[in-house]
Amino acid sequence: MEYKITGNESLGIEFGSTRIKAVLIDEHCNPIATGSHNWENRLENGVWTYHIDDVWVGLQDAYKKLNDSVFEAFGTRITNLASIGFSAMMHGYLPFDKDGNQLCEFRTWRNTITADASKILTDAFNFNIPQRWSIAHLYNAILNDEEHVKDISYLTTLAGYVHWKLSGEKVLGIGEASGMFPIDSNAMDYNAEMLDKFSNLDKVSNYSWNIKSILPKVLVAGENAGCLTDEGAKLLDPSGALKAGALMCPPEGDASTGMTATNSIAVKTGNVSAGTSIFSMIVLEKQLSKVYEEIDMVTTPVGKPVAMVHCNNCCTDLDYWVKIFADFAKLSGSNASVPEIYDMLYNCALDADKSCGGLVSYNYFSGEPVTDLSSGRPLFARSENSNFNLPNFFRAQIYSTMATLKIGMEILEKENVKIDKLLGHGGLFKTPVVGQKLMAGAMNTPVACLETAAEGGAWGMAILARYAFDNKNMPLDEYLDSEIFSKFKSTTINPDIDDVNGFKEYMKLYKAGLVVERSATENI
Repeated sequence: MEYKITGNESLGIEFGSTRIKAVLIDEHCNPIATGSHNWENRLENGVWTYHIDDVWVGLQDAYKKLNDSVFEAFGTRITNLASIGFSAMMHGYLPFDKDGNQLCEFRTWRNTITADASKILTDAFNFNIPQRWSIAHLYNAILNDEEHVKDISYLTTLAGYVHWKLSGEKVLGIGEASGMFPIDSNAMDYNAEMLDKFSNLDKVSNYSWNIKSILPKVLVAGENAGCLTDEGAKLLDPSGALKAGALMCPPEGDASTGMTATNSIAVKTGNVSAGTSIFSMIVLEKQLSKVYEEIDMVTTPVGKPVAMVHCNNCCTDLDYWVKIFADFAKLSGSNASVPEIYDMLYNCALDADKSCGGLVSYNYFSGEPVTDLSSGRPLFARSENSNFNLPNFFRAQIYSTMATLKIGMEILEKENVKIDKLLGHGGLFKTPVVGQKLMAGAMNTPVACLETAAEGGAWGMAILARYAFDNKNMPLDEYLDSEIFSKFKSTTINPDIDDVNGFKEYMKLYKAGLVVERSATENI
């Protein structure tokens, strides 16, 4: 039976690092249309940022392309929606004054400029505060006596900002909120003791605002986070066709949507998101024994504690190398498309020496807190007697995307954190088998990919929007199991012992060569 647009659909939109993606789903959470807009961050005055105007241009373009896709497929355009959800790259810093004016540039997750503030807060809270977290950026601005701090009335993230402008509600989903400020999973709110500790820090008490009053309200998955306003509908769809009134679910970060899109929010489940950045999310049975600067403690969309290893760099350098090969292919007269070239290069990596034959690559376009580097320089190195060929070269590129993640995951191994399997999603897994197989060997853990993995976080956000509209009286993990993922196929690849041992050899060289990478950041 041919599908008809009814106005009962749900929409998820995610602001990723390189792409804004919109996914429309039916009442059974099946994706029925998509639209996207490419964008890039900018390094301006030493700060990685996106201009706020680019947010709205990109949002409207992604939505228009989605709407055009709907019209092409179903002969009608979207006028009503049951529910909407917005997600975005995690955390960062977006402060506003009492009149809603933006007070400084949007400081993204990619910045590594808050090291001193991060360390002070980690020591004060006895809780790891990563550099990209909003509270680290705020305290860094305080330590630097930045003029705008005195005027802050509201501090939020990109997801929270878009939600606020479309609904009027200053709220945030608990998963994203856990990267603004530490969460108490029992209270399902910001940690009250740490809020008080922050208020009593040097220089903080000089300001008229209180940290409790400038943060978004915390909501968990399924809660009502407002409705699309008339102004919000026009911001999303300037044509005026979209009507106000759609339920809006709590806005989330891409970590939470990744957990949702891979059905990995239950204890002992985990996922790896591999795109511009790479991170793993492991839902814990119990808290870790101590504080680790390499491990971020966040939550699922329903507030369960999660150990997160977040690395700033993943596929960017690999993508540049693919572009070099694509340029050569074009020069040679080949008609191979870029996706075909990706597949060829990925698959040739399966023919490589398991340890890459003495080749090593560092994909650091920006700083990497896990390896204590405040800036990065992409770097490829080999010894004079290495086995330098294309399969080894490209396997080294793929290994470089997951090497820093492995360093963080080794801490969880020592903590005896149990993982049944990892769910992989993101660009690294787009070519079938290859990324999945190499990740399984690198992490020495089964890696599964769902047939829906290509839809990614925007689909996960659409699911959370649907869950807020009609949760079937189920907790989120049960809803995902019974209502959604029971009907989707997945493939699981177990670690191959030769891949496991080969990656171990690669990691010996990788760790030894970090001193070269550090020297490169200091001298190039």
